[in-house]
Amino acid sequence: MIHTYSIAGMTCGSCEAKVKGSLLTLPDVTSVEVSKENKTVVIGMDKHISIGSLQEALGGKESRYQITAKEHSELSEQAKSWIETYKPVLLIFGYITLTTLLVQLVAHHFDYMHWMRHFMAGFFLVFSFFKLLNLKGFAESYSMYDVIAKRFKAWGYFYALIELSLGLAFLLDIEPYIVNWITLVVMTISLIGVLQSVLNKRKIQCACLGAVFNLPMSTITIIEDALMIAMSAVTLILLQ
Repeated sequence: MIHTYSIAGMTCGSCEAKVKGSLLTLPDVTSVEVSKENKTVVIGMDKHISIGSLQEALGGKESRYQITAKEHSELSEQAKSWIETYKPVLLIFGYITLTTLLVQLVAHHFDYMHWMRHFMAGFFLVFSFFKLLNLKGFAESYSMYDVIAKRFKAWGYFYALIELSLGLAFLLDIEPYIVNWITLVVMTISLIGVLQSVLNKRKIQCACLGAVFNLPMSTITIIEDALMIAMSAVTLILLQ
């Protein structure tokens, strides 16, 4: 993504070079074009960087070079960046939600137990599919944060197969009590590693879609796991 900002304080060519060099030190900045005549700086970046971070790279608030937003809103850019980053996950959840709701529509009545079972089947089948596309890559990424896979790398390989098995079991409605207990335990263990990584602000790749998409670990990963835990818990309560 490329954004244009206004910048004050530049008076010569050396100022342009200094501003460019300072901004290029930021890890997510890919290119910088500076113009003292137009008082602008055009920055290419892998993901959205706040103006505060850009200003810090220039020396902070006391610097002679002051950068401000130009022709765009900071909040809207952050929202746009978030949507672009997590577009694959959002689309998958959208497709699964729409498909499972249509199944209920065809049945002419909404049965939330059936809907949850179909949703969980779709979730595990789709997510296991992406993991199996590059099973080795997923296992390596998963071992970076999962509490079991850190010690036993083979767990990453088994985990993808467990997700596939759970998806088929939910789809075919096989032993719902046992399957939901397995889901509750497996997803809770997975959530522990996710929570540790997010709370410690570790910048690592989320393995939820395997190694196909380079998604950062974030609260959306917590929501994914927590949603499956909640659905399996509710189902177990209703099955009593």
